[in-house]
Amino acid sequence: MWRDALLVAGKDLRIEARSRVALWQVLPFALLVLVLSAFALGPGPSTLRAAAPGLFWLAVLFSTVLATQRSFAIEAGEGTRDGLRLSGIDPAGVFLGKAAAVAVQLFVLQVVLWAGITVLFGVRLHVVWLAVVASLLATAGLAAAGVIYGALSAGLRVRETILPLLVLPILAPVLLAGSEAWSAALSGHVSTGVSWLRILAPFAVVYVVVGIVLYGPLQEAA
Repeated sequence: MWRDALLVAGKDLRIEARSRVALWQVLPFALLVLVLSAFALGPGPSTLRAAAPGLFWLAVLFSTVLATQRSFAIEAGEGTRDGLRLSGIDPAGVFLGKAAAVAVQLFVLQVVLWAGITVLFGVRLHVVWLAVVASLLATAGLAAAGVIYGALSAGLRVRETILPLLVLPILAPVLLAGSEAWSAALSGHVSTGVSWLRILAPFAVVYVVVGIVLYGPLQEAA
């Protein structure tokens, strides 16, 4: 399973490195969400600093949808998914590999986004480890849930429009818990931030386990 996961993750990441879709489409989209949200909130520095964690995770959430759509778009060719099913690769390995590739892209995106927020909004993290742990847990949950619902919608003609409707409500707890954990990291309230990690961790574990168990049947149904 783990070897298959590495093969699938490597394949997806190599395709993204060559196509540069994440660089030229997903990242500009995320930055645009930040800038437009900042305009909507107004020029007040205190307001922008208070809203920074929420804006950050909102941009990451929307980018998760784009990254997931891209992950399945590269296999949308005639017979591609059938070939993957018949290749003998463990479905659990396919799930873990695709989730890992999406997670890597999202984590790199978060680094760039937070650098932009630091420059634009003038915010500073006081508890760096708390923000990093929250990001890792949230990214694992986002990637796993995104790939599961991406597989559900992959065989539909309206997959581009149905995926956001399926996945965004499910990811709402990550938006809330991630925003609160990062707010605690900004303010230095470690105990408050740790309590929100107790939401992010089970979310990630549940969706990773569900994906490992159910990805095979989802592939057959797609």
